[in-house]
Amino acid sequence: MAAIALMAITLPATAGVIIGGTRVVYDGARKEASISVKNPEKVAPYLMQSWVENNSESDSSKPPFIVTPPLFRLDAGKENVLRIVRTGGNLPTDRESIFWLNIKSIPASNKTDENQLLISVKARLKLIYRPEGLKGDANEAWKTLNFSRQGDKLRVNNPTPYYVSFQTIKVGAQEVDIKDSATLAPMGTLSWTLPAGATGKISWKAINDYGGITEEASTPQ
Repeated sequence: MAAIALMAITLPATAGVIIGGTRVVYDGARKEASISVKNPEKVAPYLMQSWVENNSESDSSKPPFIVTPPLFRLDAGKENVLRIVRTGGNLPTDRESIFWLNIKSIPASNKTDENQLLISVKARLKLIYRPEGLKGDANEAWKTLNFSRQGDKLRVNNPTPYYVSFQTIKVGAQEVDIKDSATLAPMGTLSWTLPAGATGKISWKAINDYGGITEEASTPQ
């Protein structure tokens, strides 16, 4: 009798399946957003499942987006496009909103292998809804942040209607530990503990709409 076990893990990228981006920005002026998924394998197909979740785990309301197709077979060497469509919802019109796009790949079982461990991999990508007509330039938002030192804390304020995702923040030559809170909400603030003895200018890099890293910006010395 065949013994097949299915194990699920979550990774930044889906092993075996190539996703055409690390985030999705939904332009509110358009009817949908999209992202590609490709199976580079020569033989093995995958069962693909995709859905959208709210940013907060405590938010049990239905997300105002659907993914189509939500479930499909992705054969070896093939590529498909996931389309994210807004279904309604009362989203802010003066700032961006953030959700999570989940893309799960489940490998096909091999009937000739009696003892298999099948690993399904789930990727979680930021889905950022950008309303039409926001003020300012999304590509420049990361440059306009206001940093300040308050005791042993480093504080940053975002005066723009756009989300900013940090790649690194440094004070002088010392890097600030931002791994637990690296995404700054529109009109929001974040704070982190300063590295011991940190002095000098504050510098930072952000992640742009395409998943690339920006050049470095800094405060005056």
